[in-house]
Amino acid sequence: NTRIFTFPKKNPLKSSLQNLPRTKTNTPGAGGDCSWTGALGELQREKESPLSRRHSQEENRTLLFVLGAAFALRTPKPSPGRGPAARDVRWAAGKEHELRGKVVWVTGASSGIGEELSYQLAKLGALLAISARREDELQRVKKKCLQISSLSDNDILVLRLDLTDRSSHEAATNSVLKHFGKIDVLVNNGGRSQRSLFVDTNLDVYNAIIELNYLGTISLTKYVLNHMIQRKKGKIVTVSSVMGIMGAPLATGYCASKHALQGFFNSLRTELTDYPEISIIQICPGPVQSQIIQNVFTENLAKSIENSGDQSHKMPTDRCARLTLVSVANDVKEAWISDHPYLAVCYLWQYAPTWAWWLMNRMGKRRIQNFKSGIDADASYSRKRK
Repeated sequence: NTRIFTFPKKNPLKSSLQNLPRTKTNTPGAGGDCSWTGALGELQREKESPLSRRHSQEENRTLLFVLGAAFALRTPKPSPGRGPAARDVRWAAGKEHELRGKVVWVTGASSGIGEELSYQLAKLGALLAISARREDELQRVKKKCLQISSLSDNDILVLRLDLTDRSSHEAATNSVLKHFGKIDVLVNNGGRSQRSLFVDTNLDVYNAIIELNYLGTISLTKYVLNHMIQRKKGKIVTVSSVMGIMGAPLATGYCASKHALQGFFNSLRTELTDYPEISIIQICPGPVQSQIIQNVFTENLAKSIENSGDQSHKMPTDRCARLTLVSVANDVKEAWISDHPYLAVCYLWQYAPTWAWWLMNRMGKRRIQNFKSGIDADASYSRKRK
């Protein structure tokens, strides 16, 4: 973790944290003892019902806990292989070597996280099926995989795939099964992000986002899952996003597609309780150094982004891929892979949504200003990496 967000001067949230009054509460379990409540709830106390006051008190206590934990994690980035952050990875890192010899199908493998996952899986000795629309880029990825690993040419299958062409997904699945005889892990990584305001964006863009990010993903999952149910084991890994947990400006369609994936796979997991060896795993990265910004949807389908801005402040792609594989190997149902402040904001959305809405209104305004100024939308919230 690099750093947590800092509050500007005369900030109402900071003021409320510094001036918390002591009050009596009848919250169940409190026993009538003094407890901490937020100033915001106190200002509205006369207008709120007892139930609303109780909810406000609980949320403010939760906010204190979440922010306290987040500030406790405010430590410098350690050198590679040393320090607390390195130990966080090492505690579970040994199991990823169990992916050796497993057949892993990675979509969106021609760039970004999917490309880096392919390299790291090749080094681990996994058998790879790599898919994307650009076959020439897939051949480049395959060539490097062979150079950095002990895999042979037959151990890596290049399979061109368009997620929006759902009629081709069954045949693509059969091609992987014909080549390897099984699919142990499916990594749903294909998709595109968005940089445009809703009021400026054609509805065709939203249709395209849902077709690619959501419907294309669940369509391919359906065919692969049928095979895994027959074998009674396997892993379905979906690269979602922290945008599937929160909301943010300039990405209304993207957020919608990732929220849809979160809801779908959380529901699918409950339908597979008779198959305990089939794992549904959701990976939620924050901002990562990849080509996702260069390929984003804009206000119309024919337009590409003019300036993607400096991406160096974001999490390195290799670290994101490393933590993804650790999560996959250990069957972590949902992994939030991000630096602060995005990781802290995820906890706010989870435990103190009222504060999260207020904070995102402030952060969102700066995000829009950055975008209109031609710099990366998230550049204001992260320390530039050396």
